[in-house]
Amino acid sequence: MKRNSIITAMFLSAALLLNSIVTLAGGPATKEVSVEGIKVIIKQTPKEVISVRMFVKGGNANIPEDKQGLENFAFSLAAEGGSKMRNKDVFSTECEKIGAEVSGYSSYDFGTMNLNCIKAFWDESWSLFAEAVTSPAFDAKEFENMKGTLIAGAKQGESNPDQHLANIAMESVFKGRSYSKIPEGTAASLEKLTLKDLQDHYAKAMVKSRVFIVVVGNVNPDDVIAKIKASFGKLPLGTPSPVEPRVQITKPGVYIEDRDIATNYLMGIMTAPGMGSPEGVPMRIGMNILYDRFFVELRTKRSLSYAPAASYNANRISNPYNSIYISTLDPKQSIEVMTEEINKIKKEGFTEKELLDKKLSFLTRYYMGQETSSAQSQTIGMNELGGAWKNADTFTEDVNKTTLKDVNTVFTKYTGAIRWTYLGKKDAVKEEDFKQTWKGNVLQSPY
Repeated sequence: MKRNSIITAMFLSAALLLNSIVTLAGGPATKEVSVEGIKVIIKQTPKEVISVRMFVKGGNANIPEDKQGLENFAFSLAAEGGSKMRNKDVFSTECEKIGAEVSGYSSYDFGTMNLNCIKAFWDESWSLFAEAVTSPAFDAKEFENMKGTLIAGAKQGESNPDQHLANIAMESVFKGRSYSKIPEGTAASLEKLTLKDLQDHYAKAMVKSRVFIVVVGNVNPDDVIAKIKASFGKLPLGTPSPVEPRVQITKPGVYIEDRDIATNYLMGIMTAPGMGSPEGVPMRIGMNILYDRFFVELRTKRSLSYAPAASYNANRISNPYNSIYISTLDPKQSIEVMTEEINKIKKEGFTEKELLDKKLSFLTRYYMGQETSSAQSQTIGMNELGGAWKNADTFTEDVNKTTLKDVNTVFTKYTGAIRWTYLGKKDAVKEEDFKQTWKGNVLQSPY
């Protein structure tokens, strides 16, 4: 009884502490405005470091299969290759003088052009950022230099077991969909890209119908609005990015790739609810508890792996999924333990203590990760992509109100079919070794 009282007191104290933090992702100082047809979300904080993110919707959905890596290449070159007014060296020197960082990249569901700067040089930093976005140099020499770097990175990714496992898992599970494409590109696809490909795609992507902007830091909203209007008000409307129908993984599957390596690598992918749905938070909590259980069962008790994992991939917007992972010398036993643990949870449920403990650590880690302006702008943007940026405001409340029934129900619903991907010695496993979980009350729609 005394122990329960102590735990309750700790929980209440932590909750009060977390709710007292003023520089959170959302909050009353966050406002949404429309500037010349562009959605703009401004979060005022006392922080002297300002973060600007121009999100471009679509990501992989914006590029064809044979041009994987196109958008990531285009955004990276636009941000790092100088502008039409200043070549790369001059542009980089100007940024270094005032501590401004301009970057760009693209992923599965979105791309971004980013600015991190200090308030003292806000005006100068914005000018450089606007130059990079609206007037990128797309210099032929810098194109070839970056192309070589990206190709080398793609080849390195193919040789890295963890990265290659993730890539072939996505290709296997989401075959024919945008998630099957590698955002950074393959060596073969990157080799074929031309400078004109990048210029044409960038012009098509950087349009009002695809972008929204998030600004976080010690800024004046009127000043932000004036800057966006002057810099981006004349962007064309363009066409919205393609939207694919949601994939619900309800049928099991196995993909095996033989590779003579010392350790075998496995990943299981299951369907999941959207991060902005009422099931999103309970799913994240459930998979976090599963991670803890895997650590105990697979590493501590059986020494089957140094770093088993389970996660809800909240940064996958159009096709969210859960994943389980292990690198091991004994894949058969590892699969058995992983599926047995999932089955145990589906039959017996999580415990109240697990939920209470997880809420404490979950919120603590979340807010520790929100200390920078950059992290907050990313969180706001991801929530906007996932349905509504205001979900960042209610995150603490959503976690605290999640019940044990919520977590158990969602966990059972979304762990009914596993798409296994295996990278390692083929003779160490048989297809029947890749077990599935107890069905229970799971999704029924076919895929």
